[in-house]
Amino acid sequence: MALRVECDKETGVAVVTLDRPEKHNAIDLETAAELTAAWRQFRFDASVRAIVVTGAGDKAFCTGIDRGAEVPQPHSPYSIDDPLLAIGPKTCDLFKPVIAAVNGMACGGAFYLLGESEFVVADERASFFDPHTTYGMVSAYEAMYMAQRMPFGEVARMSLMGTAERVSARRAYEVGLVSELAAPGEALTAALRSAEVIASYPPAAVEGTVRAVWAASSGARAQAVAQAPQLIGLGNLPPEEQAGLFGGRQQGFRLR
Repeated sequence: MALRVECDKETGVAVVTLDRPEKHNAIDLETAAELTAAWRQFRFDASVRAIVVTGAGDKAFCTGIDRGAEVPQPHSPYSIDDPLLAIGPKTCDLFKPVIAAVNGMACGGAFYLLGESEFVVADERASFFDPHTTYGMVSAYEAMYMAQRMPFGEVARMSLMGTAERVSARRAYEVGLVSELAAPGEALTAALRSAEVIASYPPAAVEGTVRAVWAASSGARAQAVAQAPQLIGLGNLPPEEQAGLFGGRQQGFRLR
């Protein structure tokens, strides 16, 4: 199992942990399927009233899709099969509150999870970046998710700068992506503190509020996401060229 799910029946809070620290919690096809199954199961478990999603270890929250994952694609220029599309709670029709506790790096496909969480708590050593353009890939879904959480210029800069620049937890807090900064090693504790408060409230009122918040932006997101497959299909380099860029990547980056 690449995913750990722990439920505290007393507090009503579940913790979902990406448990591949040796891979910086990158998501392979097995992990993607486990995330989808967990979110769908929570819909039917009345004892779970709030969820925290985090990553094992202190190096990374999640670094997106595992580059070793074999992802077959349809022989059609009109569609793209993205294995991460169903890893978020809202896509799985779960409208119980989800808080992301970010430790270390959060990049690329991690934004599918951050983009469908109610809010983000981050270790002050955390950082955020989007590597797509560096490797000849279109940042479509990721940029669209972040465009609902950050000012336009900040999303554009992060999406375009690739691996050359990372957004510090402090900067992410200043622009609104992160709602709370935690001391080193305390992101999960801080997220649980909020989750336990929310889980203590009447569930129907909480879910109704979650749905109301998402209703305010779901229309714009749906319109944007509908364009993503075509943008990816037109703009991505062939996989072998992406691999070449990945293998020759420079290690340095600027933290801002």
